[in-house]
Amino acid sequence: MRRRSLQVVRRDGALDPEGGRAYSGGMNVEEKALSTFRTEPWRHNCAQAVCAALGREDLLEAVSACGTGRAPDGVCGALYGALLCTPVQSREELKRRFVEKLGYSHCRELKKEGCVPCRDCVASAAFMAFDLQE
Repeated sequence: MRRRSLQVVRRDGALDPEGGRAYSGGMNVEEKALSTFRTEPWRHNCAQAVCAALGREDLLEAVSACGTGRAPDGVCGALYGALLCTPVQSREELKRRFVEKLGYSHCRELKKEGCVPCRDCVASAAFMAFDLQE
């Protein structure tokens, strides 16, 4: 199985060698998401990790059952969490970017085709949602 590498793309379409260092607090938004994803003491699932990184702790309980392919319609939990944190007018763009980068929007497909690691989905979804916030 082939692993896809994680690359961060800036708003202008260029690759960001710094990995999206626009997030305050010493960590970029991807690092913030990954710091709570399946990590003690938080043990957040993919959707929770993205919501927490984007400052939406109010959604943590609502998405607590949305990891490991259990988000509505089998959508990737990281993408689902990111969609909930993104303004309505930007959600289609977020979905388009996610699919363009990772190949699929559903967990089962991401795990089957090309074996995209969950950590890549979490980091990508967090950055893309952060990038689309106004």
